Amino acid sequence: MDNNSTELAQAPIKKLLFKLALPTVFAQLINLLYNIVDRMYVGHIEGVGSMALAGLGVCFPIIILISAFAALVGMGGAPRASMAYGAGDIKGARKVLGAATAFLIVISIVLTGTFWFTMEPILMMFGASETTLPFGLSYLRIYLLGTMAVQLALGLNQFISAQGFATKSMIAVLIGAVTNIVLDPIMIFVFDMGVAGAAVATVISQIISAVYIVSFLCSKKAIIKIERKYLRLDIPVLKNIIMLGIGPFIMQSTECLIQLVFNIGMKNYGGDYYVSVMAILFSLNQVMFLPMQGISMGGVPIISYNYGAGNMDRVKEAFKLMLKVSLIYSAVFTSLFLIAPKVFIMLFSTDPEVIRIGAGAMRVYMFGFIFMGIQIACQQTFLAVGQSKISVFLALLRKVILLTPLALIMPKFFGVSGLLFSEPISDILAITITAITFALSSKKIFDPEYAKKHIG
Repeated sequence: MDNNSTELAQAPIKKLLFKLALPTVFAQLINLLYNIVDRMYVGHIEGVGSMALAGLGVCFPIIILISAFAALVGMGGAPRASMAYGAGDIKGARKVLGAATAFLIVISIVLTGTFWFTMEPILMMFGASETTLPFGLSYLRIYLLGTMAVQLALGLNQFISAQGFATKSMIAVLIGAVTNIVLDPIMIFVFDMGVAGAAVATVISQIISAVYIVSFLCSKKAIIKIERKYLRLDIPVLKNIIMLGIGPFIMQSTECLIQLVFNIGMKNYGGDYYVSVMAILFSLNQVMFLPMQGISMGGVPIISYNYGAGNMDRVKEAFKLMLKVSLIYSAVFTSLFLIAPKVFIMLFSTDPEVIRIGAGAMRVYMFGFIFMGIQIACQQTFLAVGQSKISVFLALLRKVILLTPLALIMPKFFGVSGLLFSEPISDILAITITAITFALSSKKIFDPEYAKKHIG
């Protein structure tokens, strides 16, 4: 415990950020494969790959929503636990973890039951056609059986990173991802299970990750650990978790809303091939966001701990470095997508029609991501210092306030092109407003006296 707290409080920021972020970024890259390898294999199923990919695409909003609830608890609870840890309140940190674990279990039961009995009408509403619906149902029926494992794996892994065990966090993702990558082709092609095989591989992988994470958080090695006496729905603690986690929840759940809007728009203005293309673009979108999220996850424990300890110089230094690294990443990878879109499309499909539509669509859809590192760094810093109201506003801004109305209105005048252009327009506006908001708020937020009054 002393070694971890001393390192967070005193180690050089650059060295510490990369020590915490590199394993986390690696874990997120593995998690990226975890998330998109199903789509890569499914898209290459002989004869039905494009339609199977579209069927998988209409499941994405549900999958994202399930992940959003894990983010609500994990990204709301882990910074709270980390700040308590930084302030020397280990008991308080363990209370947060116990309440979070109990809440994740309850959420998973509710989500499984809700979607199990409504999946067919929901998938039709989300853009499925008579051709693609059977593929979506085949995947979702099995995926829902692993909801609890998904919730525990995604939600509790944040608590491992929050106490400085970035390598353990990486291993948790790695073992599940490797299992998924190995099992996917076996289930899909060797056992000839098709889309259902991809779901089976995913569920088995998430169960393995969840078991590893829970075992570690119950072990003597963990500082913030799961203890039976705190494993309950502690309402005051959950209120604090939800207040802080609502920002990440909105960011991910609005991603569900956006995928829904885009899937329906593509179906209405383009057809099933366009829905397949959106499945690919949403997958490549994750190539942008997951590693940047990994960078921020490396920075958040540093910022949260030192904010709780009143070390504002270290907080500012960590933010500046996180901003620089995130911005470089978003600029470099977006440029690659814009220069060689066909290379990335062909990872998912060799269908000439999908490649033709996808190459042009990618250049429009991805353009605004060049500066997305600014949005991520500022958003996560607000989250790390407990500024839930600003975090919620910024989470709502890009997806709900800007993108959703544009994605609904512009296609009425410009068809599919209008739908695609709505993304970069909203991205650029959101990034600009976020940067201005951070600049105007930072002086007050980083004042030590202000921080003392607003922790907890």
